Parts: sequence; structure tokens; C-alpha cells
Amino acid sequence: MTEDGIVKSINETGRKRRTPPTKRGKTLHLYSPEDIAIYTPCTIIHNFLPAEDANKLLLELLDESKHLTRSEFQLFNRTVQSPHTHAVYVSTPEQHRQQTSEYTYGGTYRSNVRQATPQLRLVSRRVQTAVNDEIQKRIREVYPEGRKLQYQSPKEWKPNAAFVNCYNGPAESVGYHSDQLTYLGPHPVIGSLSLGVAREFRIRRILAQDDDIGEASEDKNSIVSKSPQSQAASSRADAQGQISVHLPHNSLLIMHAEMQEEWKHSIAPAQTVSPHPISGNRRINVTYRWYRDTLHPRYTPRCRCGEHTILRCAQRKQETRGRYMWMCYASFIPGKEGCSFFQWAEFDDDGDPVWEKKAVEDQAPILDNFSASQ
Repeated sequence: MTEDGIVKSINETGRKRRTPPTKRGKTLHLYSPEDIAIYTPCTIIHNFLPAEDANKLLLELLDESKHLTRSEFQLFNRTVQSPHTHAVYVSTPEQHRQQTSEYTYGGTYRSNVRQATPQLRLVSRRVQTAVNDEIQKRIREVYPEGRKLQYQSPKEWKPNAAFVNCYNGPAESVGYHSDQLTYLGPHPVIGSLSLGVAREFRIRRILAQDDDIGEASEDKNSIVSKSPQSQAASSRADAQGQISVHLPHNSLLIMHAEMQEEWKHSIAPAQTVSPHPISGNRRINVTYRWYRDTLHPRYTPRCRCGEHTILRCAQRKQETRGRYMWMCYASFIPGKEGCSFFQWAEFDDDGDPVWEKKAVEDQAPILDNFSASQ
């Protein structure tokens, strides 16, 4: 990509990040890893796995796709379903128990939690190594003074859950959203592996006037509707412009520590797709995530409804922008109204909550990572 006829690599720009030249109503398309690293909070690695291993994983997950389901959530006075299917994969019976009876998503416990497949386990080791390498590279080359961000964990990133999503055809999508921080903590890093059909990954910055209630939930984001929220989200993307990143088969996209608080992302619907020789018109996406022990549901606040609260980052007002808060999420549970519970969240410099630090240190690790559980 060029700007004023000049091409610069991340080595030439060093820590001086450049504002992407997005324009009102326009989409800036980025393809090269160098441009993606310079203009977005992401890193992409093309041809991440040996071709044979990528195809093995794709075939394995295509077989698993018959077990994937659509989540339900409340949107105004309607119960709606997400327009793509998904499931969570973990490595041990204890993790399965926790994911179905302790961790909540959109105010409800997950029923579709499955055992990690052999290829998912093997690939997670490579993802873990690559993500940790890229985290350190970004700290050295991009972040101020070569230091991690405030609240970013200094510990090794160890994925202990994998979210598998299937987009069956060009119409299946996911709307603009930020991934839920509740169990990942502030400034999380996520490794996202794309397999099968290539799709368009769109991102845009979060502006102060964004409605951080209306569109930012990971569990209610994927509805394609004509609601006021979805119309407002589309309008904001047009007003400021957006960036599109091409996600081909066997590419690993790393969403770095500033992504969820400062940007929103989506998989846009497409008119057509170029069929993949193995998956046809389907795209399989695996997002590897690190659930932090210090944010286990036993420590997080409950609202007045008795439900688990969710962790959010304030974005609407300049004076509170960047602060974290615990909020009631019950209004997004079908059949519940919710309450007005609100509490500011406090974290130490490494992103651990301060109120239960001693209790957490006395506990054994809650979730092992994939490779450690082999």
C-alpha cells in the first residue's frame, strides 16, 4: 500500500505508528503483512501451517461443524439467533465442567462445549509460540518506549480455550463488535486462524460517540438486522471509513493488546465467494484465547439480578474513556429484564483485579493450556 507515493515498512517507521488514511464512506483494503502491521492493531502470518497440516485441521473441523450451533440472545423484545454456527473447545473434563457450569456468555451457560480435537491441540502449540513471538516484537517495535501496555499481562500467553466458528456461505457474517473482556481481562491478545474460504475482516476505530452498549457484545453482535443499533454501527463505519484485511486459507491473524478496547471488527457479508477445494463455500475460524485465573467467575461481581456481570471498557465520554467497569448483562438473556448494576473495575499494572489477588494466589491454576494438558 502506498501513501503519497511512498512505501514504508514497519522497520522504517519504528515505533511511530501512522494513522490509516481512511476516508468517509470508503474502505481501505490491506493485503501485505507489512501494511497490516503498520496501519492496524493486528499481525497476519500467511501460510502459517504446513499445507498438509492446515488441510488436516480443516477436514477435522468440517467434520465437527455438524455439532456447531447458533446462540440465542435478546434484542429489544425479540429472541434472535446468530447467523453463523460455533462451539467452544477445551482439553479436559474439568475445563468442560467449568465452561458449562461456571463461565457465562451473554448471561447464560454454554451448552455446546466440546473436547478439543487432536489437530486443534497440535496447532495450539504452534499458535502459542507464534503469538508470544509477535507480542514481544510488537512491544519492541510499536509500543512507547518498548514497554508493554498498561494492564497488559507480562506473562506468557497460553491459550486454554478455542472458539470455532463456521461461516456457511457468503451471507453468513458477524457484525461490528469487540470481543468480551470478562474472562480475558484488559488488553487481551487473541490468535485467530482462518481455514477454507477467504473472507473480508473489517475493522474501524472506536470513536468517543460510539454507543458502547448497543453493539459491542460478542454474544449479541452477530445478528444481521435492521435494528437502530446495526444501522448506527453501519453509519459510523461509513462516517469514518474502515479497513478491510483479506483473510485467506491458512492465515493466522493476531489481534494485539490494543484491539478490543480501541477498535471494533467484523466479518462482512459477501455477494459471492471463491470456493475452496476442500471446504467449498465454508470458512472455518478458530480463535485461541487465554482465560486468566484471576478473572474466574468465582471472583467477579454479581449484579442485583444474581447474574454474573460482564467487564466492559468505557468509550463514550472523554473523561472516563479507557476505564473498565462491571455491568449487568441480564437484559440480553431471553425472558429477563436485568438491572442497573454498575461498578468501576480496578486492576494493577499487569491487568489483575486488585480485590481478590490474595485469594487467587492461594488457588491452583483454573485452566491449563491445550499443550500442557496432553
